[in-house]
Formats: sequence, structure tokens, C-alpha cells
Amino acid sequence: MPTFVIVGAGIMVIAIVLLVIGLSRNPAGQDLVEDRIGGEDKSRKKKKKKKEGRGESVIGAAVDRAVEGQGFAQDLATQLARANLKWTVGEFLTMCVTIALGAAVIFYLLNRAFLIPVGLLGGFLLPRLYIGIQRRRRLKEFDSQLGDALNLMVNSLRAGYSTMQAMESISNEMPPPLAEEFGRVVLELQLGVDFDTAMANLLRRVPSADMDLIVTAMSVQREVGGNLAEVLDSISETIRERVRIKGEIRTMTSQGRITGILVTSLPFILTGIISLLNPDYIGMLIEDACGWIMIGVSFLMIGLGYFAMNKIVSIEV
Repeated sequence: MPTFVIVGAGIMVIAIVLLVIGLSRNPAGQDLVEDRIGGEDKSRKKKKKKKEGRGESVIGAAVDRAVEGQGFAQDLATQLARANLKWTVGEFLTMCVTIALGAAVIFYLLNRAFLIPVGLLGGFLLPRLYIGIQRRRRLKEFDSQLGDALNLMVNSLRAGYSTMQAMESISNEMPPPLAEEFGRVVLELQLGVDFDTAMANLLRRVPSADMDLIVTAMSVQREVGGNLAEVLDSISETIRERVRIKGEIRTMTSQGRITGILVTSLPFILTGIISLLNPDYIGMLIEDACGWIMIGVSFLMIGLGYFAMNKIVSIEV
């Protein structure tokens, strides 16, 4: 076995071990509050990380320091928060590199060298795809629970509760993820964070159009006054009707969505099966310039087809 393969496998094992150690720690409640609030002074956060860095992944911490302040790192941190994943940016990037290198080494050991680029690309794309799936799933659950939460909040306000007490009752009575997000808002308010800032943090974690409407109504009520219970009651009725219509549309378009997924994934599945059964046959695609042109055209046509089918079944309410 070549030396560089052994060295690469050793580096991969070490990275996996360090990554598991870093991700297996249970973040303290105060750490989560600081991560979610996002308003603490940077110098103070740095000092605190140095003091409490005993359980942090060494590689993840080094990557965090390297990408600190970068635009893509801030965007990735926002996506991780929206997916409710307790990873730092450094840990996530370390995991992507580890998966990519691991897949490349596995394909090399299986004598499928032409699949190494696929493994490297998949190692970086699949974790981002997982984040997107988790983010959309969590946002969908949040929107589906929002109507019931508003009913609870309206009843609490009519019973004489304050806005903060009504949000606290939501965090105690409703299931996650809505209870988690309102619980974080209550915790931020108890720590002295401004109401508008706490709500802006909520919208950063959960970019829901319905929640944005609720936050706007609450902010206006705090400035000009009025009966907040009646305003939220009318918004709740609108949200419940929108959720019902979305459910009916999703049911009617389910066949088109499944067809789009199958048609898009079928070429990749067949390519993988053929490459395992007859690598010489599929290897002709990457050994000739015409093959690369065919691959490029295929990716373009598959992407256009998926985009077109997705547009057909995506109906805004």
C-alpha cells in the first residue's frame, strides 16, 4: 500500500477521534444562551472561550479562529442555528473535510480512483444538504405549531398575563421547536436583552414570514398601544387558514414532487451501479474529452429539469 494512503488514513482517523471528542461534549446552558443571543462583546467571548475551552475540539477551535470574521463563516453559523445543530463553524468544516478525505481514501482502496472527485465533492456538499433539510423541516414544524401557540398567547393575554408571561406559557406548554425558540426569547429577556433585539434574534434563527408578521404587530403595539390580544387573534386565524391551504396544496402536488426526485436521482443511481459492476465501461466517460462534455451537458439538463419541475409544484400561499 502506498505511503501517502497510509498517512492519509492515519490523519483521517485522528481527525475523526478529535471531532468525536469535540462534538460529544454537552454545551452548558450559559454557552447556548451566549451563542443564541449573539450580542455579547467579542473580547469577552474570546476570554471566556480560553477559560472554558477544556472540552472543545482542538481542530475545531483552530478552524474557528482561522475563519473568524469571514462572511461565509457568519452565514454558515446562521444556517447551523436555524437547523438547531450544536456545532461550531470550525467543527462543521472539520467534519466536511473528514468525510471528503474518508470517501476519497475508501474509493482509492476499492480501486475506484475515478470516483475520488465524487467523494471529495460529496464530502463538502452532503453536510450542507443535511443542514438545509434540517432547517426546512424545523421551519415547517415551527409554522405548523404557530397557530396553536397564538391561541394560547391570546388566551393568556385575555386572562391578564403580560406579554413575557404569555411567551413563557408557550415555552412550557407547546412542543419543540416552537417551545425551544420562545424559551430562548424569555431567557434573553430575563437576562436584560431588549425586546426588539430578542425578537430579531428569534427571526434570525427562524426566518418565518408568519413570525415576522407577529413580531411586527407586537412591536407596533408596544409603541402605539392597543389591544394586542385582538390583533394576534386575527393573525392566528389567518395563519391557521394558510397552514390548511398549504397542506391541501402539498397533498395535490405530492406526485409531481416525487416524480421530480426520482427522475433527478435515477441517473446518479444508475451511474453508481454501473461503475461498481463494470468500471471500465463507465470509465470511458472520464478518459475522453467527449465524455466530459457529455457529463457537463447531462448535469445541465438534469438541473434544468429539476428546477422546472420544482417550479411547477411550488405554489406560494
